[in-house]
Amino acid sequence: MNKSIIITLSVMCLGLVVQAQNPRYISADEAIEIAVKNNSNVKMSDLDSKVANANYHQTDAVFLPQITVGYTALSTNNPLNAFGFLLQQESVTAMDFDPAKLNNPGARQNYGTQIEAKLPLLNMDMIYARKGAKANEEAYKYKAERTKEYIEFEVRKAYTQLQMSYQAHSILQKSLQDVKQIHQSVTNFYNQGLIQKSDVLNAQVQVNTIESALAKAESNIYNASDGLRLLMGFEADGDVFTTDSLSQKIELPQDRDLSALRSDIMALNKAVDATNMMVKSSKMAFLPRINAFGSYSLNDSKAFKFGNDSYLVGINLSWTIFSGNQSRSKMKSAQFQHHKMQEELDLHIKKEQLELDKTKRDLNDSQIEIDKQKASVEQADEALRILSNRHREGLVSTTDLLMAQAQLSQQQLLLAQAIMSYNITKAYLDFLSKVK
Repeated sequence: MNKSIIITLSVMCLGLVVQAQNPRYISADEAIEIAVKNNSNVKMSDLDSKVANANYHQTDAVFLPQITVGYTALSTNNPLNAFGFLLQQESVTAMDFDPAKLNNPGARQNYGTQIEAKLPLLNMDMIYARKGAKANEEAYKYKAERTKEYIEFEVRKAYTQLQMSYQAHSILQKSLQDVKQIHQSVTNFYNQGLIQKSDVLNAQVQVNTIESALAKAESNIYNASDGLRLLMGFEADGDVFTTDSLSQKIELPQDRDLSALRSDIMALNKAVDATNMMVKSSKMAFLPRINAFGSYSLNDSKAFKFGNDSYLVGINLSWTIFSGNQSRSKMKSAQFQHHKMQEELDLHIKKEQLELDKTKRDLNDSQIEIDKQKASVEQADEALRILSNRHREGLVSTTDLLMAQAQLSQQQLLLAQAIMSYNITKAYLDFLSKVK
C-alpha cells in the first residue's frame, strides 16, 4: 500500500516545473510579440519570402532591355580582317587596293568600343513564367504568415505548460505541508505509545517522496524556461520566467469552420496558380518570339582613341519549329506538376477539416474532464477532512490518512492538467480556424 502511494506521487511529479530563483515575469502576449520578431523559423520564412521576391524580379527582363558595354583590342595580318579594320575605321585609301597590300597587309590593329542593347518585344512564354513567379512569391508570403501563426500557437502552448508547472509546484508545496503535519501528529502518537513505529516510517517515506519530487521540479524549471526562451529567440542561459496563474480560458460557443482564406490554404492555392502559369508558359514556347536589338561602336587604329562610329539596329523573329521533343516533354512535366499540386491542395483541405473536427471534440472532452475533476477534488478534500478528524480520534490508520492526502494531491494535479489541456486545445483550435 505504501509503495502504491509513492508510485502515485512520483507519476504526478514527473516533468513538473517549479519556480526557480530570480524569476522574470512575462505575459503570454509579450512572449508572442517577442517570438514573432526573433524566432529563427520566422526569420527563415521571411528570408524564403524575400528569395521568392528576388526570383520574381528576375523576370523583369521580360520587359526591360539588356545593355552591355565592351572594349576590344585586336591585331591581325589576315587580309580579310585587316581590310575590314580599315573599313571600320573609315580610313581606306586608293593605295589600300594595291593587290600586294591586299594580299600582305602586315599587322593591323583595331581598338573598338561597343554598346549593345537587346529589347524583348513579344515573348509569351516568358510573360506567363513571370506570372508564375509572382504567384510563387505570394505563396511564400502566405507561408511566412502561417509560420508566424504556428509560432504564436507554440508560444501559447509552452506558456500554458509553464503555468501548469507553477500550479503543480504550488500543489506539491501544500501537499508537503500536509504530510509534514501528518508526520508530526503520527510522531506525537508514537511518543505516547498509541501507534506503531511503522506508521511513523510510512509518514516519513511520504515526506521524502514529495521532497524528492520538489527537488526534481526545481531543476526542471530551467528546461521549461529554456524551451520558451528558444521559441522567443533568446539565449538558453538566462533568467527563468514566471507567468500568470493557470486558469481556464473559456471558449464561447461559436462556429469554427475551415476557411479557404487561411494562410496555409492560400499558399497552396497560389502554388497551384504558379504551376498553372508554368503550364501556359510551356505551351507558349511553341509560338514565335520577337525581339529588337541594336549596337553602337567606335573604332580606331590607336589604343584608347575613339574614332569613327557606326550603329546597327534590327528586329528578330525566331520560331523554334522542333526542339528535339524538349518543349513537348517540358509541357507534359508542367502539367503533371500542376495536377500533383492540385491533389496536394485537396488532400490538405481534407486533413485539416478532419483535424478541426477532432479538435472541436477534444475541446468538449476537456470541458467534461474539468467538470469531473472539480467534483473529484471537492470529494477528495472532504474525504481527507473526515479521515483527518477520525485519525485524531484514533479511528483510522495512518496509511488510510496518507492515501487520502495523496489522492487529494493527485486529483488537484489532474484538474490542473485538464485545465492546461483545455487551454492548449483552445489555442490549437484558434490556430486551425485562424483567418487573416
